[in-house]
Amino acid sequence: MISKYILKITLIVTTIICLQGTAIANEFTKKIDHLLLEKFQPNATGAVFLVAKDGVPIYRKAFGKANIELDVDMKANNVFQMGSMTKQFTALSILILHEQKKLDVNDNIAKYLPNYPNGENITLHHLLTHTSGIKDFTKMKTLWAVAKKDLSPQELVDFFKNEPVDFNPGEKFKYNNSGYVLLGHIIEIASGETYEDFVEKQIFKKLNMKDSRYANDREVIKNRAYGYHNKGQYTNRVMVSLSIPYSSGSLMSTVDDMLIWQQAIDKHLLVKQSTVEMAFSKYRLNNGEPISYGYGWHLKDLNGVPTREHGGSIFGFKSMGVYIPSQNLYVIGLTNCDCNSPTQITRNIAALFIENS
Repeated sequence: MISKYILKITLIVTTIICLQGTAIANEFTKKIDHLLLEKFQPNATGAVFLVAKDGVPIYRKAFGKANIELDVDMKANNVFQMGSMTKQFTALSILILHEQKKLDVNDNIAKYLPNYPNGENITLHHLLTHTSGIKDFTKMKTLWAVAKKDLSPQELVDFFKNEPVDFNPGEKFKYNNSGYVLLGHIIEIASGETYEDFVEKQIFKKLNMKDSRYANDREVIKNRAYGYHNKGQYTNRVMVSLSIPYSSGSLMSTVDDMLIWQQAIDKHLLVKQSTVEMAFSKYRLNNGEPISYGYGWHLKDLNGVPTREHGGSIFGFKSMGVYIPSQNLYVIGLTNCDCNSPTQITRNIAALFIENS
């Protein structure tokens, strides 16, 4: 079933030029071009944007430079670090293991990490929904002491586990990278594989996401877009060990692979419908107050229309994806400078389709 679907997507991508000849594609191409050409200049850092309707790409373009030093133009198949969009893959990995009965989202983390402080009162559900109260290690002033070190998952957990908590489990929502690091470590414990290997085997290979991977700064990666900062002038990105963002932000991908991912989620190719719906349920705090985060996705709305969305930010890169279930519309933007966020413009592009629906 998956192989037939992958073949379909591959054929769709190769016929994008033909699809852009249609009247609807031409109409929206002009509007999207206008938005993006104002933000991304030909000789500056760049971006790749893709818009897909019913799984069919109707817009797919690259802007700016993939490498400023070598004057290399961006291409639509460039590979980017995605930052926190990684959390979607971590959440689905947990749900895969939940469906396999190797863990349960209602388990407390003490079952896997017996020495974790207050672990008997913190559940995987709390970690998934950012309601654990655990201190976000990316906000710790001591982070730079370890940022360039290659840490094991346990060493990374040990770095933040004794920090004072922000609140008791389930009392509040507060976006938290530490929770998703713990989830990555628990994936390794429950599966007996490294997080990198689990995601590669259970997601990337199964879906033929051939340009997606755990990021690596040493290996040669074909079509890699280089990352930059700009604080008055462009500089190469700061290098940190990719063991630090780990399962909260260390994956790389392309817009084409991310469309495969989105369609696989929508078509329940990795887990059954009832399981994947757990990721898109709006949960509540202990006091009954609803939150707008499921498992790995923000559950928001755009002009009154429900969306599933998430962005990402990591040194040198920013990303944003918006999916509108009612229209089966997916918009994703990947950029290679953390000075140029695609978040608002991605939502603006999605809004164009809502306004004309």
